[in-house]
Formats: sequence, C-alpha cells, structure tokens
Amino acid sequence: MTTNISRRFRGKVRNDYLDLIMKFPLTSIRSNDDLEAAQKVMDRLLTKGDVSSGEELYLDALSDLVAAYEDDHYAIPSASDADMLRHLMEAKGVNQAELHRSTKIPKSTISEILNGKKPFSRQIIVTLASYFGVEKSILAHNL
Repeated sequence: MTTNISRRFRGKVRNDYLDLIMKFPLTSIRSNDDLEAAQKVMDRLLTKGDVSSGEELYLDALSDLVAAYEDDHYAIPSASDADMLRHLMEAKGVNQAELHRSTKIPKSTISEILNGKKPFSRQIIVTLASYFGVEKSILAHNL
C-alpha cells in the first residue's frame, strides 16, 4: 500500500534522507550529549544553505525530537500577565496613558497589571486582544 508519506521518499529525496539517517539516526534524545550531537547535525544542515527535500524532511523530524527533549528538560515558564502586557505595549510603542485612552481600561487597572498586583480578567483579555490584534488565547494562558 502506497501512502502520501511513502510517495515523498523516492529517488534523490529518499537517498538524501536515508544518508542522514545512517549518519545520525532519528531516535529519542535521552541526554544532554544526545541533544548536543543533534544540534550539531541541525547546525550543519542549516548553515549549508540550500537543503534538498530529503534533508529538509530529516531536519524537520530531528528538530521535533530536539523540541520534545527540550520541552521535557528545559521548559520555559509562561510569561506573567504583567510581562505579556509590557511586551505588547513595547511592540506597539504605546505607554500606559495611550493604552488607557485607546481601550478605556482604567489607568489604575493597567498599573496594577503591570506591577503584578492584578491578573487579566476575561473582559480585559477581550479588550487587549482586540486592541493589540492578537488571539485571546495568547492572553488567557494564566486563567
């Protein structure tokens, strides 16, 4: 039975992919040494410039394995509501007064959020998401 996936692995694509598999097999990364070796392989491919379709498929798979290991061992904590609001304000180039004027969010509420004293409410999330043009889910991670 031929699948869409197996159709991608023909000719040069298959040869390039399997050549990389033979040099550095795609298996679970279980240590920092494995991680370092995988990153070196990825770096070589990325600095090469133009990669073939087979190399790109291999790179995608290897980067998924690296990401899985890093998620388990080097998890990055979610940004606080204060950090998120500060970042969005800097990115848009607005200060607290402009945010207040544009959204009608009370100045005291903006200040309390930025000082980590108050979390986003559902209504604040809706207002900020609309103002900054981002998905509500980005701001709702701490609810």
